[in-house]
Amino acid sequence: MNDTYLGNINIKRDGVVTQFTQQEIQEYLKCMQDPVYFAKHYCKVISLDRGLVAFDLYPYQEKMFSQFNTYRFNIVLACRQSGKSISSVAYLLWYAIFHPEKTIAILANKGATAREMLSRITLMLENLPFFLQPGCKALNKGSIEFSNNSKIIAAATSGSSIRGLSVSLLYMDEFAFVERAAEFYTSTYPVISSGKETKVIITSTANGVGNMFHKIWEGAVQQTNEFKPFRVDWWDVPGRDEKWKAQTIANTSQLQFDQEFGNTFFGTGDTLINAETLLAQKAEDPIRILEGNCVKVYKEPIKDHQYVILVDVSKGRGQDYSTFNVIDMSTRPFEQVAVYRNNKISPILFPNVIYKYAKVYNESYVIVEANDQGSLVTNGLYHEIEYENVHMESFIKADRIGVEMNKKVKRIGCSAIKDLIENKKIHIVDAQTIIEMSTFVAKGQSFEASEGNHDDLMMNLVLFGYFTVTDSFENLTNMSIKDMLFQLKVREIEDDLVPFGFVDDGLDQYATLDIKKGEDPWIIADDNVNSTFNFRIL
Repeated sequence: MNDTYLGNINIKRDGVVTQFTQQEIQEYLKCMQDPVYFAKHYCKVISLDRGLVAFDLYPYQEKMFSQFNTYRFNIVLACRQSGKSISSVAYLLWYAIFHPEKTIAILANKGATAREMLSRITLMLENLPFFLQPGCKALNKGSIEFSNNSKIIAAATSGSSIRGLSVSLLYMDEFAFVERAAEFYTSTYPVISSGKETKVIITSTANGVGNMFHKIWEGAVQQTNEFKPFRVDWWDVPGRDEKWKAQTIANTSQLQFDQEFGNTFFGTGDTLINAETLLAQKAEDPIRILEGNCVKVYKEPIKDHQYVILVDVSKGRGQDYSTFNVIDMSTRPFEQVAVYRNNKISPILFPNVIYKYAKVYNESYVIVEANDQGSLVTNGLYHEIEYENVHMESFIKADRIGVEMNKKVKRIGCSAIKDLIENKKIHIVDAQTIIEMSTFVAKGQSFEASEGNHDDLMMNLVLFGYFTVTDSFENLTNMSIKDMLFQLKVREIEDDLVPFGFVDDGLDQYATLDIKKGEDPWIIADDNVNSTFNFRIL
């Protein structure tokens, strides 16, 4: 009993001298050299159906352990309920036991989640034989410290959670769901980057594009960073086959299956545009790049075509972007033909750039978001350059040039552009615009760019959506978007209706048969099977 830690008979205390048998020495060496052997033979996990059982690793988990050992930086994209977290904590326990004087940090999007993972490590530790346990100096809900001076700590992902610590192995779980992940990663990375043997393991399911997890994963896949990617798809998990997939979809939906098990980044966030539409978007290469890489032209102007330029204005200080989208309103569907994106141009100079491309694209109708710096652009374009084809909210008030982006305008614009994009009434080809569509997510009662992303090009489209439901658009194009989308919905409903009623094949003959009193009308009708009768009793 003196060998145990604070009365816990399953954990060896610090300072206990263990006499090893020859067999135990051999087992210890096998475990030290191979984390897979250690996990399969000595780790226990809780099964929902069978309780405490031996940890029987899936083939993909064995490969994952091998990759963790081989490379310093690892990132895992895994479907739901694939066992990525439990296999990761088994590796962390092995690392702590057989690597003295190491600090291992478990960070999750919530502190409770990190502590729950530490409790799984504690359960595994309690079920190890004493000859494998290094002895325990301290054990609580937030950390474990071993006699070999290695320790495991659990914390939430915040900028100060492990600041000042010398971390040997940093494990971050469900990193795609961490708020302000970019800020956290920037403050945390120096903690582990200074060493030559320090490790980072990141695991998560997908949660939309543009977040820090997505950026690191794409960099790993494209080999532009040091991370090695490891992917776990639904079919890698034993017991999951096409029959399981069909049953899961029947119990939920195709969209939910794709989000939970499909490892697809598009549409897994709460985006304005639905997942199916985002996945269908295909970027094209521009035919011309101008203005120091700020302008991308996808189609040259076509004579007699009518264009509109949607403008969003920033302060030009290297943060948000001043942008415009050129949309061809003469094609069906509407087409994105050129974009401008620059975060350093002054609002005073921006009107000259807009004017240049408005003239090129057949005296385009220009709509400027007039909030804040936008008023400088509207005044410069309309009053100083004297370009008259500018949208005005009011012809009475001189300061009503452009559109003020308030809650009502944004709500209408978001609804309209969602309908246009999802019903394939506008063709988007610019890669950056598609990225912004994919990171334009719900925030409270509105939509905006997810953390670390921009929505300036997307706001051009929101402005276009708003414009399409105004009288100005109908006057310019002789088209009502509201009527067009309504008629589209009506046609979809009619196409879904099952035909009903009577079908006349033209073969029946209609006749009136005179029936004497007492005669059976059905016998008479049976002699004329191809006829339809009106009976008249005499």
